[in-house]
Amino acid sequence: MFDLITEPLGFEFMQRALIASLAAAAVCAVIGVFVVQRGLAFLGDGLAHAAFGGIGIGLFLGATVENAVWIAIPFTAVIAIGIGFVLRHTQLRGDVAIGVFFSFSLALGALFLGLRTATDRQINVESLLFGSMLGVTPQVLVVMVVVSLVALVVTLVLWSRLAYAIFDPELAAISGVPVAVLEYLLLAQTAVVVVVAAKTLGVILVSSFVVIPAATARLVSTTLARTTALAALIATLGTAVGLIAAYHLNTPAMATIILIHCACFATALVISSRRGR
Repeated sequence: MFDLITEPLGFEFMQRALIASLAAAAVCAVIGVFVVQRGLAFLGDGLAHAAFGGIGIGLFLGATVENAVWIAIPFTAVIAIGIGFVLRHTQLRGDVAIGVFFSFSLALGALFLGLRTATDRQINVESLLFGSMLGVTPQVLVVMVVVSLVALVVTLVLWSRLAYAIFDPELAAISGVPVAVLEYLLLAQTAVVVVVAAKTLGVILVSSFVVIPAATARLVSTTLARTTALAALIATLGTAVGLIAAYHLNTPAMATIILIHCACFATALVISSRRGR
């Protein structure tokens, strides 16, 4: 059993993949708890597709996929704030607002990719959509770890106010908590994390890291602190097990990880339903 774990970690590319995926899993799970509580489960998906739009613009301008991420970050942050603005100033629900910006960003990305000529630098669209976890470079690893740590620190520093604003926004506003600012900050922070993680986890699959562990933990936990801790545990442990299993089974890493997360969700659902009887 020990050899099954240590054998894949003898390769540098597996070490980088593990560290990068654990960093992404932890921060996505923690942020995901607030996102799910706010009723924005599709936010990660919408922002991931917004990232696709930003990356498409960057590629059209001649940037590499790695450098296009720096164009995608502000673009996706603007999309996230736009979703927040629609939520706060209209009667539309979160899924509607996300759906509109989702469609806009995806169409914009497809448009700019279609405008590229045959002489432009070739890109691996499959890697962009489904991720290249085993192809994490040292530079990408550093960016992912730094962004993840900063996002975690910001979330922990604002923990009490953010929790108050998300769980009871009306009372929080009366108490003087800047609810709107905190909500926009949460959306912008989620955008940055999703964009950076999408390079490794893939545009299509990155939202699973935001939603599934948080939803799983919420089924069996009663307090915010326990839900957050359990979500982070499920995300990181499932990621490590999935990555090692994918190495031995010769299966796609992201797909294997997400299926393990889904198995955790199914288990939590059974436990929750039995408690409810």
